[in-house]
Amino acid sequence: MYKRIFLGLLASFLAVPAALASSSFTGEEDGAFYNIVVPDTWNGTLVIWNHGYSFNPMLADPPDLGPLAGLQLAQGYAVAASSYSETQWAVFKTTQDLQHLVNIFKEKVGKPDSIIITGASLGGIVTADALENSNLGNVVGAFPFCGAVAGSRVWDGALDIRLTYDAICGSVPGAAIPGGATGLPSQFYPLTGEGMAIALHACTGILAPAAFRTPDQQLLLDKLLASTQLPENFIVTDLGFAVFGIADLIYDKGKLHGKQGMGNEGVEYDDPDVNADIERVSVNPGAARRLANNYRPTGDVGDVKIVSLHTSKDGLIIVENEKEYQDVVNAENLTVAIVAEAAPSHCGFTAAELTAGWESLTGWLAGAPQPSAASIQGTCQFLEGAGLAPGPCRIDPAFVIPDMDGRIKPR
Repeated sequence: MYKRIFLGLLASFLAVPAALASSSFTGEEDGAFYNIVVPDTWNGTLVIWNHGYSFNPMLADPPDLGPLAGLQLAQGYAVAASSYSETQWAVFKTTQDLQHLVNIFKEKVGKPDSIIITGASLGGIVTADALENSNLGNVVGAFPFCGAVAGSRVWDGALDIRLTYDAICGSVPGAAIPGGATGLPSQFYPLTGEGMAIALHACTGILAPAAFRTPDQQLLLDKLLASTQLPENFIVTDLGFAVFGIADLIYDKGKLHGKQGMGNEGVEYDDPDVNADIERVSVNPGAARRLANNYRPTGDVGDVKIVSLHTSKDGLIIVENEKEYQDVVNAENLTVAIVAEAAPSHCGFTAAELTAGWESLTGWLAGAPQPSAASIQGTCQFLEGAGLAPGPCRIDPAFVIPDMDGRIKPR
């Protein structure tokens, strides 16, 4: 296996530029931009890359092909990506977007012998949804990393963050953020990310070094961090996801049509003050079903082989997502490996770690035994030691993924 890895990576370093050794196709189809690159020595397999969450209302033209595209093309894989036809929680239409992408590939290149689906962050749940619902063809493998593979349950967490903030900071002068559990359409209240951060700072002093915060600000910040279990360096990002993401999710006519898809009636929060003061929100059953259908994984992946990576302290897409995915996907179909990191990140993998995950998946597809976290770490260490990809290698085979219920209270 190591010989195959070495030769594949060596080819990537010696390969001529993609523009000289491949064919590329870009364009737009049914509201989504596409990007397809096919090496001259195509091996017959198509790799689909699914990008992450974006607040940018402008779709990427053309979309990027992911962090491993250079290696994948050098190994003979064709690589394709869609911008998606929606932004933010785009899962409502991504199965159709990927179907269009594969149809375009068939028209311009030919029918692939097999398909591997990859994706990061939001792209993780796009990948999981595609495995179960998109009927793209002979999908044999998947490589999600830092993926939101718990799916729509992450929105329960976003609602909790938003309402916990209101319970702790809503009465602090200058800290109130309008909208509450539903957010506000921007045309009615033009709140910006900077305005939200200023409000958060009024409550917690988050934009200043700790030495410049008032005692009350530090107290409220500590309470907010403890209640949400978020790292300090992610609180602005996560609150922004909650404030603006919830508004888009609820008010976008292609998503929840103005209906409340998340609620918190009956939830018992650990902090007694928060539990007493937090707003209680009723869920609209139809909107909740629509949100779950877009998408909450069922584990119906057939014979597809999946390798999934996550960092242990991810402050945006928490590592507990992987436990949710493990709970529904058969163990013989799924290998999960966790990178034990010293400081919180989102998708903070080294090149050696990502490459090891990819090589472990392709080796499995080629007939090698199902990889384990330990074997992926071993592959990573080989790559780093041979100077083929920079490390470090931090995959911890002994890492126990906590249950999601400890972070996001069940509904």
